[in-house]
Amino acid sequence: MLGAFLCFSAMDTSAKWLVSVALIPSLQVAFVRYLVHFSWTLVLYVPGEGAAVFKSAVPWQQTFRGLLLLCSTALNFTALKYLPLTVTISIFFAAPMVVCLLSIPVLGEKVGLKRFFAVLVGFVGVLIIVQPWGEAFDYHVLYALGALCTASGYFVMTRKLAGIDRNSVSQFYCSGVASLLLAPFAVSVWHWPQSMTEAIVLFVLGSLGMLGHTLLTKAHGLAEASVLAPTVYSQIIYITIFSWAIFGATPDSSTIIGAVIIVGSGVFIWWREKTLQPSVQAVPIRAGR
Repeated sequence: MLGAFLCFSAMDTSAKWLVSVALIPSLQVAFVRYLVHFSWTLVLYVPGEGAAVFKSAVPWQQTFRGLLLLCSTALNFTALKYLPLTVTISIFFAAPMVVCLLSIPVLGEKVGLKRFFAVLVGFVGVLIIVQPWGEAFDYHVLYALGALCTASGYFVMTRKLAGIDRNSVSQFYCSGVASLLLAPFAVSVWHWPQSMTEAIVLFVLGSLGMLGHTLLTKAHGLAEASVLAPTVYSQIIYITIFSWAIFGATPDSSTIIGAVIIVGSGVFIWWREKTLQPSVQAVPIRAGR
């Protein structure tokens, strides 16, 4: 899991470099990310499973799940063009709280007062980071909030579809749907890489996504998701190091305080769910989008 989140953090860092330094359009970066992922899915799964990779018991729900992931990635990569990595990842840590709320109408789950209070506390952390009341408010943070909401919807759909289709089918749909829908938009804004470095980073971006999801799936085959869930917060360490090493940026005090509050709320929600439902597998939070 630590290796998976290292891949996702490196992928977000690569995306920020491509959209903010190399000035490649975010929709093109998102398209290449999924196209490479889709290509790896065909290479790795089709030889062994054949046409079964394309067959889902719930194709429309898988398509909707893939659409949510696509929107999350496109919004996140756009946010990365304008916002520090530490800000976008800290906001994304509120995903367990949004999932907790969405699970009520979508999955029919019950959320007690303690977990609901933890959700409210977590959103206080988000407000501290975003600071909508200040003159320094950056409206580009709305992209990050949109990515948070659509990614949370993706996680809820992942929980809803758990055990229905094989991993290869889910990989095919989430990467295939995104590649197909993004293609016309990516072509319309296409910007050819100006150097070999840019081309390599584009290819590595998609490969990191595939490798990260593969490691994540392997980890959940070896240990319970409820045990692995807290490792998601390792990303704040990875992202802080990458931000400093590549962009010379460090998190400000409001981001640190907000992140601590969000992480604390997320850990409490995880602990509470594990205590109340020890046999239920938690949804892995995939920050690679």
